[in-house]
Amino acid sequence: MRPLDEKETTLVFEKLFKFVGPNLKHIIDRPAVEGPDPSGYCFRLHKNRVYYASESLVRRATSISRPKLVSLGLPIGKITKSGQFRLTIHSLDLLTAHARNKIWLKPAAEMTFLYGNSVTKSMLARITENTKAGDGVVVLSMSDLPLGFGVAARSTQDCRKADTNAVVVHHQADNGEYLRNEEEL
Repeated sequence: MRPLDEKETTLVFEKLFKFVGPNLKHIIDRPAVEGPDPSGYCFRLHKNRVYYASESLVRRATSISRPKLVSLGLPIGKITKSGQFRLTIHSLDLLTAHARNKIWLKPAAEMTFLYGNSVTKSMLARITENTKAGDGVVVLSMSDLPLGFGVAARSTQDCRKADTNAVVVHHQADNGEYLRNEEEL
């Protein structure tokens, strides 16, 4: 377990900024409420996984040897062998709390998304105004239950004019991954 270097920090912050925008400062400067000496939160790298944990938890975890340390805090993503950062489904709660762009799916379309398919216009119930193509989007059910996240393929304006089978959001992760990738997670 070690702090992120400059390149890794840039990768993580760019990906998070894509989803939360200026709310990234709330994630970084968030005060911790646990431990005898509450401080802030930090990002740590362990076995190519990036974790978001309170500093007091990180200090307590230093007494555990690296081979025996399995996890620490919230696993938000992993750095791939090619050097890219990929957000995992574990970061959904963090993204939902600070997301800038959200979409809501029709009840009949929720299972289609949870099977790993991208969102088409016919599945869309609502979308946040001023969403641009390429922005990170959190996908919610009509009862505001977070289902996953993806990247907007079209802006809000383009969605209004698009065909019903046009892809609106490219799938990146969903809650169904817990079942599909059970042995990996």
